[in-house]
Amino acid sequence: MDANGVKQPLLSKPLDSPQTYKKELQRRRFRRCKSAPLAEAIPQEANLNGSIQRSESILGNLHPSFKRIAIILAFYLGIGTMCFYLVRKDIDGEKTNNLLDAVYFCIVTMTTVGYGDLVPGSVLTKLLACAFVFSGMAIVGLILSKAADYLVEKQEILLVKALHLHNKVGPTEMLKEIEANQVRYKCVTTFIILLLLIVAGTTFLALVENLDFVDAFYCVCSTITTLGYGDKSFSTEGGRAFAVFWILTSTICLAQFFLYIAELNTENRRRALAKWVLSRRLTNVDLEAADLDNDGVVGAAEFIIYKLKEMGKISQEDISLILEEFNDLDVDQSGTLSVSDITIAQSS
Repeated sequence: MDANGVKQPLLSKPLDSPQTYKKELQRRRFRRCKSAPLAEAIPQEANLNGSIQRSESILGNLHPSFKRIAIILAFYLGIGTMCFYLVRKDIDGEKTNNLLDAVYFCIVTMTTVGYGDLVPGSVLTKLLACAFVFSGMAIVGLILSKAADYLVEKQEILLVKALHLHNKVGPTEMLKEIEANQVRYKCVTTFIILLLLIVAGTTFLALVENLDFVDAFYCVCSTITTLGYGDKSFSTEGGRAFAVFWILTSTICLAQFFLYIAELNTENRRRALAKWVLSRRLTNVDLEAADLDNDGVVGAAEFIIYKLKEMGKISQEDISLILEEFNDLDVDQSGTLSVSDITIAQSS
């Protein structure tokens, strides 16, 4: 509802000085227009620091429940190890320790590596392998990838510190840097971790499995890509104990790296589109399309919405849903919202 029937302007008039504008902007962070609810109506959990709030939401989305992950993984490996241990006589191939071989076979099946050094030799073991390969792939794709995300996220701060080693970077600047280049840092960090895993696997195979350097590197590549020819694999008891952890980590890391590459490519295309949208010249057709209320004048809000639509950040369906909610809250159909409108709408 508007005071005295006069519509309030969408944006306030320009302030006199940059200092005054900055103070006004901080004071009105949650009050974008005069008819908006007072600050007391905002939930207490809302964070007044905008940059920290955005960064915490990003970090919160990337922090999985490690307790749940540990329980699910332990349950899968426990059931898989027990099943394959009970049918160990029906598993053919090079064997070392019965319990270790059962865990190793479960991991190799879960990650779809399938060396062929241990293979199911009966109908029961083949059916078990089919069941555990599908359930294992689901666990790797839906849960363990989140754990890899978390590990990468924890390394981003160290990477930013390394890039700005000679500059004093505060927490706020660091969070802004991570938020602006989040996908790029994920790609770099995952690539570094992947290189370390490749070096560790190659070194271990050369020292413990007594493979020459080329064969060790060849076995590492065929493992992390889940190619698994089977001509080179972990055949010793110590090698399989190492493989239980290394295969799981390296295969997930490689999958995450390719995922981040695709995400980075998409982000670069979106930035290029946004740059083109902001740099191209406006025409009369653009103004007509941006005039949402067909009053012959394009306001700041209409112009922003039009540009966001061009960038692909919002769609007409999104706008329609928001306008529908706005109309429901605008009880007196004045075109603006006030505390009275919201109170009446919510009470009804």
